[in-house]
Amino acid sequence: MKALVIGAGGVGTAIANIASRRQFITELVLADRDYTRAERAIKRCNDPRFRAAEVNAAELETIRELIREVKPDVVINAVDPRFVMPIFLACEIENTNYMDMAMSLSRAHPQYPYTETGVKLGDEQFARDWNWSERGIWALVGIGIEPGLSDVFAKYASDELFSRIDQLTVYDGSNLSVEGYDFAPSFSIWTTIEECLNPPLVWEDGRGWYTTEPFSEPEVFNFPEGIGPVECVNVEHEEVVLIPQKVDARKVNFKYGLGAEFINVLKTIHMLGMDRKENVDVMGVTVAPRDILAASLPDPATLGERMRGKTCAGTYVEGLDKDGNPRAVYLYHVVDNEWSMREYGDQAVVWQTAINPVIAMELIHEGVWQPDGVNGPEWFESKPFLDKLMEYGSPWGIREEDARAVRP
Repeated sequence: MKALVIGAGGVGTAIANIASRRQFITELVLADRDYTRAERAIKRCNDPRFRAAEVNAAELETIRELIREVKPDVVINAVDPRFVMPIFLACEIENTNYMDMAMSLSRAHPQYPYTETGVKLGDEQFARDWNWSERGIWALVGIGIEPGLSDVFAKYASDELFSRIDQLTVYDGSNLSVEGYDFAPSFSIWTTIEECLNPPLVWEDGRGWYTTEPFSEPEVFNFPEGIGPVECVNVEHEEVVLIPQKVDARKVNFKYGLGAEFINVLKTIHMLGMDRKENVDVMGVTVAPRDILAASLPDPATLGERMRGKTCAGTYVEGLDKDGNPRAVYLYHVVDNEWSMREYGDQAVVWQTAINPVIAMELIHEGVWQPDGVNGPEWFESKPFLDKLMEYGSPWGIREEDARAVRP
């Protein structure tokens, strides 16, 4: 399989690094607006199948030109979600398969942003499903860690563990710290702001999708493998769009383990208007405040040596098991930064994200997953993916939870 990866940041670099250990990849081109960054990442892999290229992910025609040059079997979008649609549309026009780890952006309801949905995450992509199917190409959307593996967990719970699902909550948390920085997000601050300051999305059977205030429903969740309790809040996330389409659950939401200090920083960023995407004039130069903030913070890809701790992604499910008995479980995946740095040279958060599109590519190459049109991870069998995750040397787990609140 020949892959074109657009974006040589932390995740794109980790995708190349992981893929270099798999034989199903015949060629991989890693492209970035900064050619030298892509070239550095390729040199790390030291793989003759790989090469670097230059592309501006904001320019549709430039992306199309690169696709025509490379002729990939699949394009993997590893840049910020604001660039989803240019890359997605370029692939559609050029009849080329596509993957991403974050879907097209939402737009809040103009009158009732904290109760009603406007344009949801991924709506622009799913609206074009018919065109992809007619062209005989596919788009596998939301195939990172969250969304991605968390959706696979939801599908596995539905198929293998539960006869009725009352509650399905994706919990993301960590005990990561970065030496030498008071505030250094382990993932793109642009994406973090988009997730955390937009109205959170919730699904309920009988009501459908609705929104709430940012940081709503705070609770402390105890994460496994020594991470411990972390304060979690509702945020906007793709799983809440994807999971209800294929998994029958009474309620679906996503909670991010930000912690009180991180939440306060994000609230301050919002209060100061530094989360704005619209350009402002600064001494004759137009620039978006969010881009200024992103440029002022350290690149997450460079933080691995200073980072300590573990990150956890998982899906909590409660309802009735296959025999009709109350059950609650947390299906999870933990990555220790010390391990990912030692084994791959990539920090834990970006590595945990990057492994999933590589696994999906391999399953598609083998014919186990057969996408058609615009699909999410829960469109397919979950067990082959989880088996492949173990094969890659990154095990997942199931923790039994207190099910006393579940009513038969």
